[in-house]
This record gives sequence, structure tokens and C-alpha cells, in this order.
Amino acid sequence: MIEATLLTKVFHDRRKGEIRGADAVSFHVEPGRIYGLLGANGAGKTTTLRMLATLLRPTSGSAVVAGHDVAREPDKVRADVGFLAASTALYARLTAREMIAYFGRLNGLDEPSLRLRLRTLADELDMHEFLDRRCDKLSTGMKQKTSIARTLVHDPQVMIFDEPTLGLDVMTARSIIRFVRECRGRGKTVLYSTHVMSEAEKLCDTIGIIHAGRLMAEGTLADLRASTGCADLEECFIKIVSPGEPG
Repeated sequence: MIEATLLTKVFHDRRKGEIRGADAVSFHVEPGRIYGLLGANGAGKTTTLRMLATLLRPTSGSAVVAGHDVAREPDKVRADVGFLAASTALYARLTAREMIAYFGRLNGLDEPSLRLRLRTLADELDMHEFLDRRCDKLSTGMKQKTSIARTLVHDPQVMIFDEPTLGLDVMTARSIIRFVRECRGRGKTVLYSTHVMSEAEKLCDTIGIIHAGRLMAEGTLADLRASTGCADLEECFIKIVSPGEPG
């Protein structure tokens, strides 16, 4: 599971001074659930996710992921986490198969286990057609599926997705959404960042609305509707982050 407690990250800018990328963010995610972190660009989603994935060290606060403290046991956290960002790069000269295998070996998989995981992931993500194509020859959707497969190759219990459908066509985005649901079905803990309201509505068991680095509200879609008196998630979001805005 994921447990974030008053998680804070402060950046220092010469001109702007102190910038709080995440400000006392607290939430938890149980196994077999999808927690959606919903916010506009620059709201603090990626900063929060990177702290949980041990890519950034918190300024203050704490977090436990898969039973391990992100500050004291980062290596153990990484062994149990798959982190996927929309901007993740691939090595151009490697094939999709070689790319996934490389990360499998980095995560300690032996060759028989690696071959099995490759077949399983290729089936689940419909990758057989392009597994042996170089990454620089892949479409955007193929590259994203390769990135997902390399993230999942060690079968982590905690999945963190940061805007995974950004820039994808509708059909590829649907296949990735379906795969995220399947992760939940297999009992994995899923944290899903997005600014797309329809994704959050369809996919997430619990939604946390983040704005200017702070978690402004959280709950099920029904909870958010009830607390704001709004009919759909976009209206709920606007009322929570800009209460003075007309509906």
C-alpha cells in the first residue's frame, strides 16, 4: 500500500524564492484500489509521485510504500514499485524486446523468468507485432506500451502512473486504461495521476484533487458530488480549486 503523511517538497528559485511543489500532502491507497490524483498542469502531481517513487527526497513529511519508508529504504521501495511517466525515454537503438529485457535484468530476473514475463506482457499489451522493432521506429503508442512493459517487468506490487495517456490516440489510450484496470484486478496498489476528468471518473475508486501543491479534497466521485452539490467531476473540480468561479 501507499501511505503519505504531510509530504512536502520545497524548491528554491533565485528569482521566485521558495516554491512548494507539494505542501503537506496526506493520503493512503489500499491494495486492489486505484487512487486518482487529479490536478491541472503544475498542480503538484508529478512532484508528489516522484517523492513516492524515491526520485525526489521529501523536504519534510514521510511516506511508506509497500511497507518501506521512502527516505530510509529507497532501494526496497524501488524493488516493489513500477513508476511510469509520460515523458519516459527509450534507448533508440534497442528493440522493444531488448529494452524490456534490459530492465528485467536490472531488476534481477533470471533468463527463464524474463522470457516468461516478456511473453506475458506482450500478450497483455498486444505487443507481439513490434517486439523486435527498434524503439526509434515505433509509434507513440508503441513506445508507451514498451515503457509500461519495462516498468512492469519485475511484477511490482505498487504501480504509479503519471499521465500515462498523454499524447496518445484514443484506441491506444483505451488499451492502457484497460490495462490499469487489470492491475487493480490483480490486487496491485495503483496511484494514477491525470488532468483528464473522464479518465478519473471512469477509472478511479478514490479521487484526490490537488491544486498549488495542496490536496484540496478527496473521496469517491459520489462523495465529491455530495460535498460540492455539483453534477459532474469537472464542476466539482472547479468549485473546489476556484470556489469563487461561476458554475
